[in-house]
Amino acid sequence: MPTFESISALQAAIHSGSTNCRDMVEYYIAQIEKNKALNAYVEVWAEEALQQADKLDRKFRENPASVGRLFGAVISIKDNICYAGHQVTAASKILEGFRSLYSATAVERLLAEDAILIGRTNCDQFGMGSTNENSVYGPVHNAADPERVPGGSSGGAAVSVQTDTCIVALGSDTGGSVRQPAGFCGIWGFKPTYGRISRHGLLAYGSSFDQIGVLARHPTDIALLLDIMQGPDEFDSTAADVKKQPVQERLSASRRIAYFPQTIDNESVDAGVRSVTRAYIDGLIAAGHQVEPVGFDLLDYIIPTYYVLTTAEASSNLSRYDGIRYGYRSPDARNLEETYVLSRSAGFSEEVKRRILLGTFVLSSGYYDAYYTKAQQARRLIRDRIREIFRDYDFILLPVAPSVAGRFGEKSEDPVAMYLSDIYTVLANLAGIPAIAVPAGKHPENGMPVGVQLMADMWEEEDLLEFVGA
Repeated sequence: MPTFESISALQAAIHSGSTNCRDMVEYYIAQIEKNKALNAYVEVWAEEALQQADKLDRKFRENPASVGRLFGAVISIKDNICYAGHQVTAASKILEGFRSLYSATAVERLLAEDAILIGRTNCDQFGMGSTNENSVYGPVHNAADPERVPGGSSGGAAVSVQTDTCIVALGSDTGGSVRQPAGFCGIWGFKPTYGRISRHGLLAYGSSFDQIGVLARHPTDIALLLDIMQGPDEFDSTAADVKKQPVQERLSASRRIAYFPQTIDNESVDAGVRSVTRAYIDGLIAAGHQVEPVGFDLLDYIIPTYYVLTTAEASSNLSRYDGIRYGYRSPDARNLEETYVLSRSAGFSEEVKRRILLGTFVLSSGYYDAYYTKAQQARRLIRDRIREIFRDYDFILLPVAPSVAGRFGEKSEDPVAMYLSDIYTVLANLAGIPAIAVPAGKHPENGMPVGVQLMADMWEEEDLLEFVGA
């Protein structure tokens, strides 16, 4: 079975009669088994996927014109996205055995277009992590080098695409959780404008940051899934009614692209990442685009602003997991207070508890104005500065991360080092703008994938995707 780079290529093969949906599902199930040691999946819905494949094959035989836009597309979903009747745990013990009563709006829209869901993928607990080591199911391994992490928190989703166990994957992106693992695994990873895709059915971490994103081997698949999943939702008041606009004809093919020199030339940036990023910029210039350095004096405020605000929101969002209503309940509890304390202590990982405590602290009396209020003010300044840049430029270019995927244990024992690995991705989430991780090349010394990011102004997804080749 050949590796299909896009859904359209897969569908063309089905239409030609060289394969069918059942064959595709059987192939992907075999690929999952072959790559089992990488631990990308926490549950595989093999029989269910085969039944759906048979149903779609019959539908196609009876009337080829009746099939949906995702006919034959086998998709994995991250273990923090709800699918009715199936477990969803956010890779945390606190949700042990929990089955969702409903499907995420994004999932429902994919199924309505004849998608086939193959399984749920491993992730950092509640999306909190940059290495995918923070999971109750154990770490995920990078197929490019199994001794290295795949990035996080959507590490399982990235590896599921990287190893050809599905055609595309759904992840979530709160501060780079789609783009960073995509960059580490050599695939495409996309985060839309905040509000472009409904968050209904996505387990909340930071509600003003969270977005469902897409990981794929080709940007055309990202454009297709965006078109299907976008739009308003009665269950999510933040989901915007933004009509897809055709990309405007331009007088010139040349685009203006800004980059921040300090994100490339900083001594903390790996030399191999720097060289690949510079080569990518040179390629854009050679193609006739204007790529210019732009000052951004708020870079040092990005990480503290992000972590003050997201931990505050996490502290509130994760208070619902109390050991009472659903999920894990400590068997050692003797009264109500012990049920809360023991269940949450055992159910949450150390990283999750760290972020809850940080969030509770910044929201506490006497510290709210000193930390939370100032972080909100900083976020507004960052947003305003980004909007100013987009008055003069079409896109902003940044590395995905200061380094390639590290080895296990390098950053998991040092929270600050782990948080700083998100320094170039959290900007898009703070500003609410769309961003895509693009495979840019290989590290000249270790051969690991290196990605770059391109960001666009709010609601300009189509322009961004058209530019990268969708």
